[in-house]
Amino acid sequence: QVQFVESGGGVVQPGGSLILSCAASGVSGFMFSFYSVDWVRQAPGKGLEWVSKITPGGLNDQCAESVKGRFTMSRDNAKSTVYLQMNNLKPEDTAVYYCTKDNVKGQGTQVTVSS
Repeated sequence: QVQFVESGGGVVQPGGSLILSCAASGVSGFMFSFYSVDWVRQAPGKGLEWVSKITPGGLNDQCAESVKGRFTMSRDNAKSTVYLQMNNLKPEDTAVYYCTKDNVKGQGTQVTVSS
């Protein structure tokens, strides 16, 4: 079964940028290339919110309205890794971010946007 490890979170000022990484294990790079992967997030005291999806072919044309134009996903199948480039971060982006497929997700990485 695939497992995910998210990394790259941290504390950033409003307007700043971060790149999150999600490394998959338990699956070959070849098989990983057939996976769609989503990013979701959970803000303090709130439920999970879907953020974005990337297709096996690397198409990232689906994302939440709240992040449209600011967040972009990409993938490197050779490394079994997907990325979330986050620009123009806002305080409301503060959350634990998870990558997920078929309800499997990692431990998450904390993103805090604060001045």
